[in-house]
Amino acid sequence: MALGNNTQRSYSIIPCFIFVELVIMAGTVLLAYYFEYTDTFQVHIQGFFCQDGNLMKPYPGTEDESFISPLVLYCVLASTPTAIIFIGEISMYFIKSTRETLIIQEKTILTGECCYLNPLLRRIIRFIGVFAFGLFATDIFVNAGQVVTGNLAPYFLTVCKPNYTGNDCRAHHQFINNGNICTGDVEVIEKARRSFPSKHAALSIYSALYATMYITSTIKTKSSRLAKPVLCLGTLCAAFLTGLNRVSEYRNHCSDVIAGFILGSAVALFLGICVVHNFKGSHAAPSKPKPEDPRGMPLMAFPRVESPLETLSAQNHSASMTEVT
Repeated sequence: MALGNNTQRSYSIIPCFIFVELVIMAGTVLLAYYFEYTDTFQVHIQGFFCQDGNLMKPYPGTEDESFISPLVLYCVLASTPTAIIFIGEISMYFIKSTRETLIIQEKTILTGECCYLNPLLRRIIRFIGVFAFGLFATDIFVNAGQVVTGNLAPYFLTVCKPNYTGNDCRAHHQFINNGNICTGDVEVIEKARRSFPSKHAALSIYSALYATMYITSTIKTKSSRLAKPVLCLGTLCAAFLTGLNRVSEYRNHCSDVIAGFILGSAVALFLGICVVHNFKGSHAAPSKPKPEDPRGMPLMAFPRVESPLETLSAQNHSASMTEVT
């Protein structure tokens, strides 16, 4: 009865954990929305020099005019790791030895009186859910960094259009802290103040590194020794080229792209190592019991070994008793 009560109690706790995780996920998505599409968080107004050559690059146009538009980037970032995880888990589940290992590691979780989550479904939901959470978390970190720093894009002075004949810009080495000196489009100037770190670089390297960690840690095959390296290096190369494209189009500085790479890599490594434990099962393999230290055992617990003298004495005693009788 005690075992049954504990089992029922553990089954009733599982929906609570699922509800908490859904609340956390919803809060992350909502915070990312406020950072991205509202003016709740005001960007820091950073000063500049009117003659700063690093801020005089030509205006590359809106983000939609970029070689890698945000719509294409976000679709690829979301779909590629999801497809890799989905196909990889289904393929491994049809392998008998791998399926038996997954069943031992994952077990079957009861979510209600009639609802079960088998190991395949549990792993797919866990890995894709953690990936989606990390994607939104990376977006939040990037937006927070852009809002706090207010770093200026390479084309800032081109869209700011300050009055170079005025008193503020007449001196070549005068630092301008006045945010009202710009005469260009306010919306474009606002976006030009959000350059550090690079969002495209952070999201692309996060997605590529998460998919790479999944491929190297989960997919075990000896049929082709070059398939996994080519797939992993291809995803990482695509992320690297995305960052280079931001620099070549004068949308971000090199330091912005490097910071984005570091941020995205840190989030991917943390989730891959500490949260999903290198994409292994939730239950570790049972460890072998350690031998007990004989010094801590009572004397009565040790087996008694009869000495040769005791054997000889017993034989003599039995012989003497026979002679007497």
